[in-house]
Amino acid sequence: MTEQDVASVSRLPTWSTLLLGIVLALGGLVVLGDVVLATVISAIVFGIALVISGAFEIFYAVWAGGWRGFIWHTLLGISYIVFGCALISQPAVGSLAVTWIIGAVLLVSGVIRAALSFRQAGTGSWMVFMSGLFGFLAGILILAHWPDSGLWVIGTYLGIDLILHGVGWIVVAFGPRSVASR
Repeated sequence: MTEQDVASVSRLPTWSTLLLGIVLALGGLVVLGDVVLATVISAIVFGIALVISGAFEIFYAVWAGGWRGFIWHTLLGISYIVFGCALISQPAVGSLAVTWIIGAVLLVSGVIRAALSFRQAGTGSWMVFMSGLFGFLAGILILAHWPDSGLWVIGTYLGIDLILHGVGWIVVAFGPRSVASR
């Protein structure tokens, strides 16, 4: 957190920070209760975001004027809209594609991070190596169980992320700032 973040959090009442943490953590538990539904809903929301982004990309291409980048911005906008509509109309199939991409990115980035850890001198290089190893293993697990993993990976990740985010806010609520204000 930056000093500005700490300053803005310290202005919040402790009860509101605690409530935010509890709501986020409970939301994560709800999501983990049905990860397939959460995955499908996430794909639909992502699709809607892509359609809106695509429309704005095309709007920008027209608004910016001139031919410089017009074709690329327009093609990018159309691609966003097409992929977004595909996700909205077929969220389960879209989740499979997104999960495969996540698995591939984790696998490749894990190998790169592990390799870079050997070029890094210092005490933190083991942590970079471990991060790469876990990323690599997560990518392998996702891809090895694909397409079945496409139905639960995104929802599971979302649920765990919400729980950890909520716990983080609960810790902030009971941190030194709240003790000092009491």
